[in-house]
Amino acid sequence: MPDIVRFGLVGTGRITSWVLRGARENERFVAAAVCSRSIERARLFAQSQGIPAAYDNLDEMLRDPQVDAVYIGTPNHTHHAIALKCLQAGKHVLCEKPLAANAEEAVEMVAEARRRGLILMEAMISTLNPNFLKAASFLKEIGPIRRYSATYCQYSSKYEALQRGEVAASFDPPCAGGALMDIGIYTIWPMVYLLGEPTGISGQHILTRELPGRGVTDLQGTLDFVYPGLNATVFYSKIADSFLPTEISGEGGSLVLDKIHICRQVTYFPHGTPASGRGEDSTGTDLTVPEVAQRDDYYYEFQEFISCVLSGHESRINSPDTSISVLRIMDQVRKQLKH
Repeated sequence: MPDIVRFGLVGTGRITSWVLRGARENERFVAAAVCSRSIERARLFAQSQGIPAAYDNLDEMLRDPQVDAVYIGTPNHTHHAIALKCLQAGKHVLCEKPLAANAEEAVEMVAEARRRGLILMEAMISTLNPNFLKAASFLKEIGPIRRYSATYCQYSSKYEALQRGEVAASFDPPCAGGALMDIGIYTIWPMVYLLGEPTGISGQHILTRELPGRGVTDLQGTLDFVYPGLNATVFYSKIADSFLPTEISGEGGSLVLDKIHICRQVTYFPHGTPASGRGEDSTGTDLTVPEVAQRDDYYYEFQEFISCVLSGHESRINSPDTSISVLRIMDQVRKQLKH
């Protein structure tokens, strides 16, 4: 196999444009084709991005011998069907988060990829960020871990439209939308990567909205997870911002990440001397990786995926098994929204 991977892109939305900028920083990435439901949109996107081939039919793009792998940047509920078709055509798949609409779909996708010897990876940006990985490598310095608290709250540009009765896919229950699937996943994925799958959910406090004829969508939530010997809590929202950092605390100190979505600064604080709150504050050590400021945020997911394709080995960071675990958790949370 050559030392490049030629991609077909499915979807011409904003996310595809974003990831394309980061992907092109990797010299092993080639944008070979793009597919959209409209040939006009596909051609316009291809022309603006310098992509040689445009399609409005996925089967035709998958027959293109210039396509080795497919990036899927379409709404959540379409991931399963598109990914299976790509895998069955012998193409590796990098799929936007969440990998599927539920764990059952993800299990089928992973089984198909493994059966065919192909790479399937969820494009979870958080866990491939070098600052996050630096923090992960530092866990032994703060262990045993006693608390994980992650926050990702971002007011959605589509929320005002929702209030007018216009339902975007990111809020739409039939499209596997809602705050958990769109935003909350960024807090849960790192938790499962670092701590494993929890034994249960001890509490969930979720704000919801009934959408006539469409079901219930979640707007924001707080979830408490069950782990032996530690507390784990995540906060997420599409209707309010938050600037709280993420914190991983242990008996030996704490790691503070400025953002869990895309970590740009990570700091280690050893625990201070107990003095009833009157002791000196501990001095933080900056662990930030300088390279992050020089790279596009989406560079790292393509770096990992391309390396996996060229080596023939699944990602040990964004592993398909972790994708399934995360979806099992979110299935359990979303099940309660219907009751």
